[in-house]
This record gives sequence, C-alpha cells and structure tokens, in this order.
Amino acid sequence: MITEIVLFDLPKGITRAEMIAQFREAAPRWRQNPDLTRKYMIFDLERGKGGGVYLWNSVAAAKRWHDEAFRQRIRATFGSEPTYQYFDTPVIVDNAARDVIVEAAE
Repeated sequence: MITEIVLFDLPKGITRAEMIAQFREAAPRWRQNPDLTRKYMIFDLERGKGGGVYLWNSVAAAKRWHDEAFRQRIRATFGSEPTYQYFDTPVIVDNAARDVIVEAAE
C-alpha cells in the first residue's frame, strides 16, 4: 500500500466553515473511487495549507486519480498548485476497526 500526501496553499482569509464545506462537497466523489482505500481531508489555517492524506494500493492509482483534471480543480478552488509525496505503507494500525493490516512481504 502507498500513502500519498497532497498539499496546497489556501487562499488568504478562508475560514474553517468554508474548508469543511469544500471537503463535504468533495467527499461523495472520493467515496465512489474504486482505487481509494482511505482519505483524510486536512487543513491548517494558521499555516495556510490544505490537502489530503490518501491510502492507495499503488502509486500508479494515486497518479491516475490526481491527473491534470484534479490539478485544475485544486487551482480553480484554492488558487494554488498541489504538491505530492508518496510513502510505502506496509503496516497500518486501525484502532477504530481493532485491526492491524500487514502487507505481504515481497
């Protein structure tokens, strides 16, 4: 599994309520994504950063869904260019599900 962190700059003056409204509007689109295991929508108004933390099966899946249309949507909504980081994620501790997920060793 792969964890992807996407960050972008927020417009000056955006409020918590506006961020939550943006994220709620986007949630159904991500819920229907067959390649996405989990997504956390994140923001820090003090630092002026927003983004998401995604759990995918592969970097290829992440890049497939974060294509030019996604970048254009971020630019149109928040006025900035997203950045991407990828991390191998072989073990997940899920306390809500009371589970530990371990990827098979290669």
